Amino acid sequence: MHKDGYSLLLSKGLLDYFEIVSIKEKAREIRIYLEEKNNINQKASAFEYESKGFYPHILVNDFPVRGKQLLLDIRRRRWVNK
Repeated sequence: MHKDGYSLLLSKGLLDYFEIVSIKEKAREIRIYLEEKNNINQKASAFEYESKGFYPHILVNDFPVRGKQLLLDIRRRRWVNK
């Protein structure tokens, strides 16, 4: 499966902060696994942050695509202020 084609199904700007990790397509659903990128705009803040793992994933039910349920499995990073 090509991740580039599935990126067209996502909201504009979402891939600026998240990357597609994997995609699982079944008979009745498409599940796209997204993970927050390990970069943060350090210049915009006076504080320095570092990534310390992930929060529990959330499952977002998006609009159906060609009769299949579209699920976004999203993992956000846990940022800690040094």
